[in-house]
Amino acid sequence: MIRIDEKLKEQHTKEDLCLLIHVILDTTKVIDYKVNKGALSNILGATSEVNIQGETQKKLDVICNQLLKDSLQSCGLVRTIASEEEDFVVEGYPDAPYIVAFDPLDGSSNIDINGQIGTIFTIYQARNDVASNSEEQFSQSGHAQVCAGYVLYSAATMLAITTSGPTSFYTLDKNSQTYVLTTDSIEIPMKTNEFSVNMANSAFWSQGFNNYINDLVSADNTRGRRFNMRWNGAMVADIHRVLSRGGIFCYPTHFDTPQPSAKLRLLYEANPMALLIENAGGKAYTESIRILDLKPDDIHQRVAVIMGSASEVDFCLGYLE
Repeated sequence: MIRIDEKLKEQHTKEDLCLLIHVILDTTKVIDYKVNKGALSNILGATSEVNIQGETQKKLDVICNQLLKDSLQSCGLVRTIASEEEDFVVEGYPDAPYIVAFDPLDGSSNIDINGQIGTIFTIYQARNDVASNSEEQFSQSGHAQVCAGYVLYSAATMLAITTSGPTSFYTLDKNSQTYVLTTDSIEIPMKTNEFSVNMANSAFWSQGFNNYINDLVSADNTRGRRFNMRWNGAMVADIHRVLSRGGIFCYPTHFDTPQPSAKLRLLYEANPMALLIENAGGKAYTESIRILDLKPDDIHQRVAVIMGSASEVDFCLGYLE
C-alpha cells in the first residue's frame, strides 16, 4: 500500500506544501468521525444562522468550518483563509507561504438524510503584493492552484487530489487512519452516456441549454445512444462519479430574475474541481470560458459550470454559441 505522504514525496512536492496538505487531511479525519456519528452526537439539523450565501447553516457546516479554520490558523503555513461559511477572509500568519480556500461541507442538504457530502479545498501561493487580510490574495486564476482536492464522506471515505501531476484517488484506511493510494492516475473517458443536472431548474435555463438536454433525453436523439441522468445534490458526489467513470456535470446560468445568476462558487467549488477534472483529461468551462482562466472578482463569486468528459463538454458548448 502506498500512503499519500509517500506519493507526494515521489512527486517532488515541496515539503511545506506536504505539511499543509497533511493539516487539511488530518482535519478531514475528524470531520469523517463526526459525520459517521451522525445523530448520536447531536450534530444534525439546522442552526438559526444564515451564511453570506443566503443559505441556512447546518450544525455540521458550522462545526466543520471551525475545525478547518482552527487547524489552518494554528499551523503557521497559511497567510489567508477563505471559506464559503465566512463573510470575509480570515487572517493567518502574515509571512506564511500559502493561502487556502474551502467549502467545509459540500452538499449540506444531504446531511440529515445520510446522503453523500464532502469537503472541497484549494491551495495557492500567497501574494506578497497585497495584505494578508485582503480578499485580493485570492485574485489568482485557477491555473495558479498548487493543490486542489476533495474528501467524499460515503460508504468509504475517499480523497481526490492533484498537485503538479495527475488526479489520484486515495481511500481512508480506518484502522491506520491513513489515506492510501487506490487509483494512481485517473483518466476520464472522452465519451459518456451520463449527465448530471438538476432538471427541476429547466424552466430557468437558456434556450440553448434546454435544447441540449432535450436532445439527450429525446427518444429519437441523433447521438446513437441513450443517455441516463444522475443527480446527487452535492457537487462533490457528482464530480466523484464523473472522475470515476465519465459523464458531464452541469449547473448552468439561471434566467429566473432580471439579473441572470449562477449557483456554484468559483473559488471554493468550480476552480478546484476544474483542476481535478482537467488533470484527469476532462474539460471544465462556464458557458463560454475555460474555468481555470478566470480570476475571482470576489471570494464569493458564482459561475456557471459545465465539466466532465471532454467530447461531451465540447458538444454541450456547441449549443451555447
